[in-house]
Formats: sequence, C-alpha cells, structure tokens
Amino acid sequence: MAEVKPQGAVSKMLNAAWIRPFLFLVFIVVAWDLAIRVFRIPAYQIPAPGDVVAVLRTEWPELLRQSWPTTYATVCGFLLSALFGIPVAMLIAGSRTVESYVYPLLVFSQSVPKIAIAPLFVVWFGFGIIPKVISAFLLGFFPVVVSAVQGFKSVDPDMVDLARAMQGSRFQVFCAVNLPHALPAIFSGLKVSVTLAVVGAVVGEFVGSNSGIGYVMQRSIGTFDLPTMFAALVILALLGVILFWIVDRIEKLVIPWHVSQREDVIFAS
Repeated sequence: MAEVKPQGAVSKMLNAAWIRPFLFLVFIVVAWDLAIRVFRIPAYQIPAPGDVVAVLRTEWPELLRQSWPTTYATVCGFLLSALFGIPVAMLIAGSRTVESYVYPLLVFSQSVPKIAIAPLFVVWFGFGIIPKVISAFLLGFFPVVVSAVQGFKSVDPDMVDLARAMQGSRFQVFCAVNLPHALPAIFSGLKVSVTLAVVGAVVGEFVGSNSGIGYVMQRSIGTFDLPTMFAALVILALLGVILFWIVDRIEKLVIPWHVSQREDVIFAS
C-alpha cells in the first residue's frame, strides 16, 4: 500500500517549491555583502546589495516602465519561436530528406554570434521593436526545434502501428500518439527558449534602442552607475523567472499525466 507520509508545518514549508530558492538567494546576498565588507571592494567595481535595493526602491516606476518593451519583445520572439519551431521539428522528424537539408543549416546558424548580426537588423528594420523581436526569436528558435525533434523521434513505433491497425488516419494517429508523446520534450525546449528569448531581446536593445532594460544597462555602464545596472539585472532575472514559471504552469495543465508532473509518494511497509 502507498501512503503519504505526514509532514509537520515547518517541514512542509521547507519543502515548498519557492522557499529553497529564496533561502539560497538570501545566502547569496549575505555572502555578497560580506565579501564587499571583508575584502573592501570599492563601489565602482561591485555595488553593495543595499545600494541595489535602494535603486530598486527609488527607481522602481522607471524600471517597470522600461521593462515593458523588453517583455513585449521577449514574448513576441518566444511565441514566434514556438509557432515556427514546432512545425519545422515535425518536418525534420517526419522526413529524412528534410532533416538532411535543414538540420545541418540550423546547427550552423547557431555558431553565428547573434550580437554580431544584430546590427544588421537595425539597418534593415530600424530602431523599432522588430529587431528586438527577431533577436529573441533567433535565440529561442533552436532549443524548440531540437527538443521537439527529439520528442517526435522517440515515439514508440509499436504504438503508431497499433493506432494505424485500428484504422486511424494520419491526423488521428498524430493527435493520439505522436503529439502527446512528444509534448514533454517540447515543453522542455519551450522552457529553455523562453529564458533565451529574454537574452535575445536584451541583445537587440544593446545594439540599437532608446528604451528597454538593455538600454538602461547600456546607459548605466556608460556612466559607471553600477547600482542601476545591477538593479536592471535583477529585473531581467525576475522577468526570466516569471516567464519560465508561466510555461511550467501551462505544462502542468497540458500534460498532468506525465511522470514529471506527479506528486512524490512515499512507500511505507
């Protein structure tokens, strides 16, 4: 018989999904502050945590306003990477001919630094939101394709043959067998993609922009305003965590049956 082991209130709180990363974050901040005090690191090299918190408190409205363009470019680039990445993965996994032509080019494209080609997007599309969206799309596209290809290729052939033997059409077999089996791998790629899309949006803002968190960071570096730069990094980290959490919640809703979404059960004799 499987029974759930009772837990105390303190143990349950410590086992919460959010408390352990929070405690580790507190440890990092304390170690950061102690290192600055012990080694007497000057503020123009590494700011103290208190200075960063002060900037977050006083400049929060401005940082929040600057975060919207970055968030918009990130979400648009991520959605485009999912919209185009999954169909491309289906084509690659379903045809060896397509795979032999397309897959090597995809791998080759990842060896080109996005920061090197981002100025071209500014030349072609101007200083608007489009270059940032393209940069976010390019960084988020490859993880989606690779993970989805792996998911579609790992489908059990016997399950496909069984579905076909039951007179299922190709579309019915895909919806009943191929897609559900590939969804865990697809969501793994989407979670990687959404965090890389944040990086892509910031890269686009570095190259040419007058708004966004990347613009705030570039301006802060130019004036050696390190507390503001670190505050912008905190905003970017929060943005990545929130977007990752949203994709993770969607995954739990879409594939609650998968083993990775089950609650831990302790077996007792």
